Amino acid sequence: MNSNKLTKIFFWGVALILALSFTGDKSSVCYKQNFKSKKSLNDFEFSQPEKWLLSEGKKGYALEFTGKSEGYKPPHRSPHTIGLIKEKKFKNFTLDVDLRQTGKEYGHRDMCIFFGFQDPAHFYYVHIATKTDDHANNIFIVDGAPRTKISTKTNEGNDWGKNEDWNHVRVVREVESGKIEIYFKDMETPIMTATNAKFGEGAIGFGSFDDSGMIDNIQIVSDGCVDTESNFFPN
Repeated sequence: MNSNKLTKIFFWGVALILALSFTGDKSSVCYKQNFKSKKSLNDFEFSQPEKWLLSEGKKGYALEFTGKSEGYKPPHRSPHTIGLIKEKKFKNFTLDVDLRQTGKEYGHRDMCIFFGFQDPAHFYYVHIATKTDDHANNIFIVDGAPRTKISTKTNEGNDWGKNEDWNHVRVVREVESGKIEIYFKDMETPIMTATNAKFGEGAIGFGSFDDSGMIDNIQIVSDGCVDTESNFFPN
C-alpha cells in the first residue's frame, strides 16, 4: 500500500473519530453502588436515618429501610421514607437497580424511586405497588402541593413476590422532552410512562410510602451528573 493511500486512510479515520465525538451519546456511568462496604451508607441522606441500615444483600451488603419514617413529616402529602444519593444531581439518565419489598401483601404494598428531587416539596417519584388506583402504582409529582399522578400509562399492578425476592427496576428520564419510563422485571416494555418537564436535574433516591424494603446494585448512566451540596433533611 502506497503512502497516499495510507494518508487517506489516516485522515478518514481521524474524521470518523471526530464525527462520533460530536454526534455520539455523551452518557456514561456516573454513579454505581453495590454496597460492598459499610462506608457506602455515607453516600446517602435520609429523611429519618435511624430507619436505615446495611444488611445482607444479593452479594455482600444491601441498603435497607425498616419501616415508615414516622419521625419525618413531609410538607405535603407524599412518601415519608426517603434515602437520596447525597451531593449529586442527575439530568437525563437511565437508572438500573435491584429492589426487594419486605413488607406484608396488600393493595398498596410498595417501593418508591425518587428523581428530579429539588427539595422535600418539589420532586417526582414512582410508586410501584400491587394494585393501581389514583394514589398507588403510578408516577407522581409533588409540586408545592399533595402528590398528583401524572402517568399517561400504567398497568393494573405489580407482584413483588415473596419477601426474599429481588426484582430489577429501570427508570428512564429525559429532561428536555419530559419523558419518564418505568420498567419492572421486563426491560423491554415499560409498565408506566409519563411526560412532564416541570423539574430538570435533581437528586435520585429510594424508599416507600408506608413499607419496608431493600436496595442493591444501583447504576446510573447519565449525560449530566453534577456534584453539589445537599442538606434536604436537617436532623
